[in-house]
Amino acid sequence: MKATVYTVSGMHCTHCIEKVSSNIGKITGVTDVNVDLDSGAVTVTSEGSLDDAAVAAAVGEAGYTLVVA
Repeated sequence: MKATVYTVSGMHCTHCIEKVSSNIGKITGVTDVNVDLDSGAVTVTSEGSLDDAAVAAAVGEAGYTLVVA
């Protein structure tokens, strides 16, 4: 298993967490999604490496923005 931490902006409530978690969770290979609302950190556990573009698209579909450092 591999854990990758992303930062998502625009989340402010439990509903936001549910939308982001649900969308990212649909990506093939994702086994768990943990969101820290205060920091915007989203830890994604997967069976292998993730396509960052797929994560960004999933976050965008939920209505939020993946922050790229």
